[in-house]
Formats: sequence, C-alpha cells, structure tokens
Amino acid sequence: MPVHPLAGQPLELADTLRSGNAWKIRLACGYMGLALRRRTFDIVQGDLETEAFAAINPWRQVPALLTPEGLWLAESQAILWYLGQGTSWLPDARLAQAQVSSWLSFEQTQHMHAFAQPRLLIHLRGTARVDDPAMREWRCQGMKAAALMDAHLAGREFLVGDAPTIADIALYPYTSMAHEGGYDLSALRHVHAWLARMRALPGFTPLLETA
Repeated sequence: MPVHPLAGQPLELADTLRSGNAWKIRLACGYMGLALRRRTFDIVQGDLETEAFAAINPWRQVPALLTPEGLWLAESQAILWYLGQGTSWLPDARLAQAQVSSWLSFEQTQHMHAFAQPRLLIHLRGTARVDDPAMREWRCQGMKAAALMDAHLAGREFLVGDAPTIADIALYPYTSMAHEGGYDLSALRHVHAWLARMRALPGFTPLLETA
C-alpha cells in the first residue's frame, strides 16, 4: 500500500463524542492509516460556544482538523477531500473526481439532515418519538435518498469505481446509524451489503471507542 502523503504528520481533530460528521474524519484516518489526536468537546456543557472554540472554528461546529500547515480546516467534506488527495480514496481521473464530488453533494443536500435529525431528536436528546409526524416526514425524505443509493449500488461494491472513496466514507456514518432515528433499511439489500463491506475494510473505526 502506498504511503499516505500525510503519514507521520501531526493531525488533530476537534469533535464531539457522538458526532456523525466527525466520525467521517475518524473513519478516513483509520482507513488511510493516519494517526489522529482527538480533542473532544461537550455540546451540552456549551464548549462550542466558548471563545476558545471560536479560535478553532468561528462557525462553532465540529469537525475541525488541525493540519500540518498549522491551520484549522472546517467542514467534513472539505476535510475528507484534503485527506483523500494523493490517495486511491480520491481518484485522479477527472470524471471519477466529479462523481465523488456529486456524491458528497448528495450526502449534504439529500441525505444527511434526513438521517441526522431523527437520530438527534429521538436517540440523543429524547425530545421526539419515533412516530411523531415530523420524524415520519424526515424518514420519508431519507428513504428516498436511501433508495437512490440502493439502486445505484446494484451490481456495484462501492459508489464510484471499483474501490472505496471518500464518497463512501461520507455516506457511511448516518446510513449505518439510521435505526437510531427509527429507520428500517433492511429491505435495501444493496445498501445493507455495502455497509457490511465498509465495516470489513482494514482500519475501520467504530463511533465509540471501547476499553
């Protein structure tokens, strides 16, 4: 396996314990064999509202990656692109890169919020019930996105080309945690098989570290 261009370089991630967006970055570093130091903040305690965190990311969001250049880089998709450059996780071919970009956009505009919001409100905050109308509406939108993924993955192992890319990394976390928002994706057999393939890749990093 080629050595990653950032191998041996200092990388630090500002995250929260259960952030799906931050998990994307941890997954990427695990798959790419990059050492990563975590600086975990607590939203409930108001950590993201402090001036100290604003110095990391004025947008007051996680994740943010401290790069070897000494600058903090915000937004999970931008960080994935940064980490993927010079590796097979971001193909060199013009068309393949454009396809990866398309799936990154899909994740942000059609997928993420429909999966993240029910998980946040039902599972993490406990302020909504599975059968609440708003949760059903989120799942209706999310199932449309998941069905598009399932159709695309028919006859394919990964979203772009024959190998996993940062597009797969971007879409894995919230799809894999869909049940926490009341989703049932069991009928989407291509998505189900894809999730299993992602978990089986060397370097897979779980959301929560175990002792």
